[in-house]
Amino acid sequence: MQHQQRSSGRLSPSSDTEDIVALLVPRLVHFAGVARTEHVTRAAQEMQVPQSTLSRSVVRLEQDLGVDLFARHGRTLSLTPAGRTFLASVERALAEIERAADEVRADADPATGKVAFGFLHTMGAETVPGLLHAFRADHPRIRFSLVQNHGEAMLEGLRAGELDLCLTSPVPDAPDLVARRLDEQKLRLVVPADHRLAGRRRIRLAEAADENFVTLEPGYGLRRITDDLCARAGFRPRVAFEGEEAETLRGLVAAGLGVALLPPPAVPRPGVVELTVTSPRAAREIGVAWLAGRPDTLPVSAFKRFLLSRRGHLLPG
Repeated sequence: MQHQQRSSGRLSPSSDTEDIVALLVPRLVHFAGVARTEHVTRAAQEMQVPQSTLSRSVVRLEQDLGVDLFARHGRTLSLTPAGRTFLASVERALAEIERAADEVRADADPATGKVAFGFLHTMGAETVPGLLHAFRADHPRIRFSLVQNHGEAMLEGLRAGELDLCLTSPVPDAPDLVARRLDEQKLRLVVPADHRLAGRRRIRLAEAADENFVTLEPGYGLRRITDDLCARAGFRPRVAFEGEEAETLRGLVAAGLGVALLPPPAVPRPGVVELTVTSPRAAREIGVAWLAGRPDTLPVSAFKRFLLSRRGHLLPG
C-alpha cells in the first residue's frame, strides 16, 4: 500500500521542533492505544475516550506526518511499515516520559522527596553532617543530593537548576538570587609550629605582610576574603601556593611553605599554630542562597525553613 500524500495540517521539513512537538505529543498516546489493539472501538473502550475523538486524533496525526500509519479494513486496522517504525519510537518516548514523571513526583514527595544541596568544602567535615542529622530527626525519609564546591560554582549550579539551595560565603548579592545571612565564622592566621610568630596568641594581620601565603585559588570566596583582609591591613599577599581545599592548605603551612587565613578546623592539626587576628576584624559571613522566583517542592521548602531557623547558631561550637 502506497503512502498517500496529505496536505491538511502537514508539517514541512523546515518546521520548528517546537511546532512538531506541540502538534504530535497530544496524539501519540491515542496512536499507541489504537496500535496495540488495531481496533478503534476496543481502544476507545480501554482508554475510556469517545471513539470519534480517537479516530480524529489518529487521522490528524497521519496528516501531521504526511504518512499513513494504518491500513484500514472495515472496523479493524493494521499498522503499515511506517506505522510499525513509528510505534517503536513512540513507545520508547512515552516510557521515558512516564519514567521522568515518576522521578519528579518522587523528588517532590513531601515525605520522601529530594533536595539538591550545595555547600563549601570547609563545611563538609562537621557543619553539614550536623545539620542533616538534626533535620532528619523530623524528616527521616527525605533524600539529599550533596554537592561540595566553591561559591561561584554553586551559584551557577543554582542558576542552572542543578541545586535547590546552597551554603556559601561571602553571602551573594545578585538580582536573580535570594540570600540570607545565617552565621559568622572567625578566621585565624595559621602559621607553622616553628614559625617566629608561633609563640603569639594574637596578631595584627599587618605583621604578616612579609610572609608567603598559601591560599585557595581565585574564584573561591575565601580567597576573595583573604585578599580583601590583606588589603585592609595595608598589603597585598605574596602567594606561594594556591589550592582547592582548606585542609590541604593547613598541610602546606605545617610543611613550612607559608601562612594562611583559614576558618577553624574540625579537628586540631599538628604542626601548626592558629592565631587570633585582632586587626582588621577577620571573619566571613555564611549564608544560604536560592534562585529567585523558582517554586519550591515541599522537601526543599522544609529544609529551607530549617536552615533559616538556625540563624545565629548554624556552625558547631
